Amino acid sequence: MPKYVYDFTEGNKDLKDLLGGKGANLAEMTNLGLPVPPGFTITTDACRSFLADAAFPDGLEEEISEHLAALEARMGRRLGQADDPLLVSVRSGAAFSMPGMMETVLNIGLNDDSVRGLAKQAGGNERFAWDSYRRLIQMFGKTVQGIDGELFDDALEELKDGRADLDLQAADFQRLVATYKDIVRAQTGEDFPADPHRQMNMAVRAVFESWNAPRAVLYRRQERIPADLGTAVNVCSMVFGNCGMDSGTGVAFTRDPGTGHQGVYGDYLQNAQGEDVVAGIRNTMSLQELEGIDKPVYDELLRIMDTLENHYRDLCDIEFTVERGKLWMLQTRVGKRTAGAAFRIAVQLVDQGVIDLDEAVTRVSGDQLAQLMFPRFAKDTGGTVIAKGMNASPGAAVGKAVFCTERAVELAGRGEAVILVRRETNPDDLAGMIAAQGVLTSRGGKTSHAAVVARGMGKTCVCGAEELEVSTRERRFTAPGGVVVSEGDVISIDGSSGLVYLGEVPVVPSPVVEYFEGTGDLDDELVRAVDRIMSHADARRRLQVRANADNAEDAARARRFGAQGIGLCRTEHMFLGERRQLVEDLVLASSDEERERALAALEPLQRADFTEIFQAMAGLPVTIRLIDPPLHEFLPDYTELAVKVALAGDAAEEKDRRLLAAVKRLHEQNPMLGLRGVRLGLVIPGLFAMQVRAIADAAAAVPGARAEIMIPLVGAVQELEHVRDEARRILAEAGVEALVGTMIEVPRAALTAGQIAEAAEFFSFGTNDLTQMTWGFSRDDVEAAFFSKYLELGVFGVSPFETLDRDGVGRLVALAAEEGRRTRPDLKLGICGEHGGDPASVHFCHQVGLDYVSCSPFRIPVARLEAARAALVCAGSDTR
Repeated sequence: MPKYVYDFTEGNKDLKDLLGGKGANLAEMTNLGLPVPPGFTITTDACRSFLADAAFPDGLEEEISEHLAALEARMGRRLGQADDPLLVSVRSGAAFSMPGMMETVLNIGLNDDSVRGLAKQAGGNERFAWDSYRRLIQMFGKTVQGIDGELFDDALEELKDGRADLDLQAADFQRLVATYKDIVRAQTGEDFPADPHRQMNMAVRAVFESWNAPRAVLYRRQERIPADLGTAVNVCSMVFGNCGMDSGTGVAFTRDPGTGHQGVYGDYLQNAQGEDVVAGIRNTMSLQELEGIDKPVYDELLRIMDTLENHYRDLCDIEFTVERGKLWMLQTRVGKRTAGAAFRIAVQLVDQGVIDLDEAVTRVSGDQLAQLMFPRFAKDTGGTVIAKGMNASPGAAVGKAVFCTERAVELAGRGEAVILVRRETNPDDLAGMIAAQGVLTSRGGKTSHAAVVARGMGKTCVCGAEELEVSTRERRFTAPGGVVVSEGDVISIDGSSGLVYLGEVPVVPSPVVEYFEGTGDLDDELVRAVDRIMSHADARRRLQVRANADNAEDAARARRFGAQGIGLCRTEHMFLGERRQLVEDLVLASSDEERERALAALEPLQRADFTEIFQAMAGLPVTIRLIDPPLHEFLPDYTELAVKVALAGDAAEEKDRRLLAAVKRLHEQNPMLGLRGVRLGLVIPGLFAMQVRAIADAAAAVPGARAEIMIPLVGAVQELEHVRDEARRILAEAGVEALVGTMIEVPRAALTAGQIAEAAEFFSFGTNDLTQMTWGFSRDDVEAAFFSKYLELGVFGVSPFETLDRDGVGRLVALAAEEGRRTRPDLKLGICGEHGGDPASVHFCHQVGLDYVSCSPFRIPVARLEAARAALVCAGSDTR
């Protein structure tokens, strides 16, 4: 029978897949001899079994009972006994950090009898005991019994009647317990469960079930966390931060998670319990202030922080409680950090000899680098500052103020930029946080829910702007000086300075973008960190990175961003604008002579375009795709043209009549599967020949030019052979050497890659079309129609147009790569779809042995970094 429960003394940090991150790290701290309250962890295996069968797996209840009995023996108390009760917390803990997304219940074991024993245990402190009891009923009612949390919140606010929570006395909390019990009875039809063992079992079930709660599902989708992992459950003996002013609870970071700078960072709340800090119910004091309150505890905490950072070799996020002058460690993990902090910390740790540059590259990600490339507010904005809060998560965000998640989602769905404004956020606000450009709260600190989640998502956030009076009911906030901001008014927030501006504030380019453009300041600490990481990344990666660029300007920018060539130059983009007229002439040609005249007019324009691109790339390879879309895409809209001709009647111009007839003739029910790509080249004589001549003449005119001619939409080797033979003849006449290859974007091409490689010198995987054809999706239609439902149902965890579908499309890519190289060992392989700049897809491309990825110029640095990370991860796997 499998083992489902592990004591904290049995695990370690390497068992996070089984024990979850929280359980594994509690075990690790226990092994280090740190002050961790005793407890045990129920594994993710048990959760998965429970979710599959809607029942505890066989043997689990017995294992829980055995470990609880051992815990009771160790503590010398029984769960919920009347005179000297043991209380426990039940907390979730997945393998990946999901802050606030799943459930926690504290103070399990309290009832009308044990609450008095708890007061006696605390030296007669009845306020503390009844406060703990009301917290149990409130958390249990909301998380386990599914009662609307606002019912409890409203009852608390009514009781406080304007008083601070610290002003409430034992009698107040005793009355609140009675009120909360009434709420439970009214909402469930049953009394609050008094049996401590029933409380614990119900809480464990609730934590398991919270794995599939809507906010947890949404968070996993946002962070691309697999849906089948499940969560562990940690049962831990309670320690209390709400025993009085010599007690408290806090969160600490071994380095600033916002900037990466070393120092003492964190929040502390006196006379409070664990969830109070992250919930932002009161503004916290800084961790440094703890030194003046309890220096021995402060000094011990700093020693432990140093121990943990050295042990984990990284920034650590720590939760702790002080119970009547005794320090207890409740959690540690490698802390979430902003993108800038990630780069700074990685380089700091290299300089301190903790890690090497290889590991520093793996400590940062392409997504973080992309965040650093977004614009920021100018230093001298001239904007009207209306408040200042804590700089919880950097960035520049501008949008309409909204005061609830539903409104944020609604307006963002219309394409409007919004800032979510709350007194404090809670896990139910996740959808609104995702939809918003940034988050502003009037309460909470750098470790509040808003701050932690925003940092994890790379979302701009300002927290604890105390000067703001936020009224979510009236959908407005009031700033000092009587400034009122109502829903729909535009505000700007600066997550780097904590400033809040009225109206729109102009933004300036990121210093990291300026660095890639060659105009950045290497005196900037962040730019230096990025430079060191990227320089080493380029030395360690195997994959080359090219650009998707269709003109000289994009090609030049791509080179500045580090492109090693162009992997996709779309020639159809050269037929737009004023040149549409020439395409119309080609379509309307009624004789060979007219067609040749139209092609002859297009050829010098194409040649000039290619010449500029070859010059911009200065000897780097340029892969040029011959015209791909159906010709009707270059013609006027059928409906507009028909209306124009109908309104003109007999006076309609002859060309318009001919165009209308041509549009009708070329109309296709499904043009993406119609006359396009190689089919155009075979059906319209001279079209591809004109393009190849233009390429050849341009290459001949530019010293060192390296042309690669790509034939699109090939499904059979015979198609490619016809175009290849003509292209080679033209190239030979011009005295130019160029590779001739094809785009693998039709499933049949992937399945017959061995044959096609006989005629192709390179493959470039066009994964946009390959994804559409493999799934049977029309991208322009399906994303808006049903993708959100598919994501919700878990049909896929992320859009297959965003990240390559490894099981289906990826399998075709791998098969084509293997069979193509079996036929032609020196076959060059690349990818030029949108996936070329997606981090996860870049790793896949490395694994299947492609030579390069190609992406938009802005994504080139991301692909460079991820190519290095893929090489280092694979190398690490090989050595293991």
